[in-house]
Amino acid sequence: MAVRDAEIVSVGTETVVVTFVTDADERVTTRVGGQETVTEGPVHVATFADLVPEVVHEVEVEGHRGDDPHLPPSVRTLPAPAGRLLAHFATVNDVHFGETECGVIEGVMEEEFGPVLRALPGEPPYPLTMNLAAIAEIDSTNPQGVVVKGDLTCRGTEEEYAAFCDAYGVFGARLHHVRGNHDAMLDATMAVNDAPFAIDVGGVTLAVLDTVLPGSEQGRLAGEQVHWLDDLASTVTGPVMVFGHHHVWDLDAETRSTKYFGIAPDDSEALAAVVARRENVVGYFAGHTHRHRVRRFDRARDVPFVEVGCTKDYPGVWAEYHVYEGGYTQTVHRIGTRVPAPAALEWTERTRPMFAGLYRDYALGSLAERCFTQAY
Repeated sequence: MAVRDAEIVSVGTETVVVTFVTDADERVTTRVGGQETVTEGPVHVATFADLVPEVVHEVEVEGHRGDDPHLPPSVRTLPAPAGRLLAHFATVNDVHFGETECGVIEGVMEEEFGPVLRALPGEPPYPLTMNLAAIAEIDSTNPQGVVVKGDLTCRGTEEEYAAFCDAYGVFGARLHHVRGNHDAMLDATMAVNDAPFAIDVGGVTLAVLDTVLPGSEQGRLAGEQVHWLDDLASTVTGPVMVFGHHHVWDLDAETRSTKYFGIAPDDSEALAAVVARRENVVGYFAGHTHRHRVRRFDRARDVPFVEVGCTKDYPGVWAEYHVYEGGYTQTVHRIGTRVPAPAALEWTERTRPMFAGLYRDYALGSLAERCFTQAY
């Protein structure tokens, strides 16, 4: 029995999810703490629930050998924030309706840094496969809100945007979206959606910013948006969670860039100053980079600045948030682990080895950067 690509993909206050691959039809026993489950390949999803929060649980996958940072011998469930539950919502980003080639880097040959992946003949477009599975999974949790953090489309066409709206429109008034850089390639007004805007969910304010510089992959945050966020945080009493497409500049960097892939350095510092000044701002959440990462800065009260991986390819995720009186949890879910979606899991396995095999470590990140508790 050969177990491959084993990963603890999610951990919550009471849950742990392990995925791995074997040859077809192989049955494997996985144990977490005092529980065990038997799954059948080729793509295995082993789910464990009703665990005790903030407890170390031993992990064992039958047939798995060797040290593996993605499958440590034990995992600690997340601590449960204090107080009553205020809000439950979900986010996705980089959904890329209309994309047909995955793993392309402009100016680089596939032979150098491939593979480039495409849907096989007879298969539906892979953004549709991934997003419909994500929508079903999110809907099964009955969230109070769904925030889509940009790159709704591939090329920014009206047809692609209509396809996004048609698919995610099932959430009705619970859906809130903002553009990403891909959405402003042809039309500088597409999907602006009146950003910045605020959503009240159970007394929790979700503040959504427009970080796009039309025609560029680089990000910005206009001064009027910074002032808007500052004023908003000063007028509400509950926690404020901030969302945008682009990630922030490294505030601790010794040198500065005039062509940064994320929010420009000066704009990032202006956002951090608001976070430093307003103690009810409890996190900034972005997409764009197609990876999972959390950075904290002394000058911004060690509040997490978060990047969440993409929906369209490996690992193929959405993020779930539970906000309590005393803090919140972020749990990133691999699509197909909550509601069965074999085609979605198969596609993300196909895209795992992109970029000369480097994509897995880049995109997945560490478990602590996908799933964490933030107390306040």
